[in-house]
Amino acid sequence: MIALAIIGALVVMAVPIGKSVKRKSGQSSCLSVLRGLGVALEGYLIDHQGRYPVIAMGRSTKGGNQDVIEVALLDYAGSKTAFRCPADHKHFDKSGSSYFWNETQSGLRYSQLGFMGIDKDSIPLIYDKEAFHGEKNGTNFLYADQSVNQKVDFNVDSK
Repeated sequence: MIALAIIGALVVMAVPIGKSVKRKSGQSSCLSVLRGLGVALEGYLIDHQGRYPVIAMGRSTKGGNQDVIEVALLDYAGSKTAFRCPADHKHFDKSGSSYFWNETQSGLRYSQLGFMGIDKDSIPLIYDKEAFHGEKNGTNFLYADQSVNQKVDFNVDSK
């Protein structure tokens, strides 16, 4: 009986830890996907004289003919699955991407970037369509300086 009680206690402690590890693993995989999209975006910038694509924030279905991130960067990303967050179980299948584009930066050069007084390196360009990785810090971002993070890091420009 004592052995069963000890095993039961260990199981009760292991389940939340296992869930946390699984969530963090999914978040890490998503950050990896965003790094890949950052590389694809850099390739796009090289081919387009340093200008970001002029694209919409996203689309609700794959059937739409809008210019969106998964269309503009497909040749640079290598495959359609490059736009899928491993923790996304609905948006990718429906729209073709787990990510939104910050359309306020469409068509701009890096030197022209601006967003609500935020330092241009801290401007989010690509981000999760939903908090796939939990409620607190559950959204991942690719910033203009090509860094990726799950923490909101909007440094205000002090100029």
